[in-house]
Amino acid sequence: MPPEIKKWNWGAFTFSLFWGIGNYNYLPLLCLIPFFNFIWVFVCGAKGNEWAWKSGKFNNVEDFLAVQETWNRAGFVSFIITLIACGVSILLFFLSFLTSAFFS
Repeated sequence: MPPEIKKWNWGAFTFSLFWGIGNYNYLPLLCLIPFFNFIWVFVCGAKGNEWAWKSGKFNNVEDFLAVQETWNRAGFVSFIITLIACGVSILLFFLSFLTSAFFS
């Protein structure tokens, strides 16, 4: 396996199921197991590039990196949007809690 592909894969981390099917790898389907999935998404992010390369779908490293860069970009953007949405939701929850306690 080429050393330049041994890095974190945001697409495999964020979109584990879809990424696995799209890259002909079915180990990410283990994310369907409750509670185990919390750990397994991190395994997918760490091992995703290795699994995708071993699928044999890619002819050379450049093609591989181009395809995985698309997954990485989409996965990272989705991860950031999710973090922001969670932060805003928590903030709104506490603000509504404080205002209801203050005005009651």
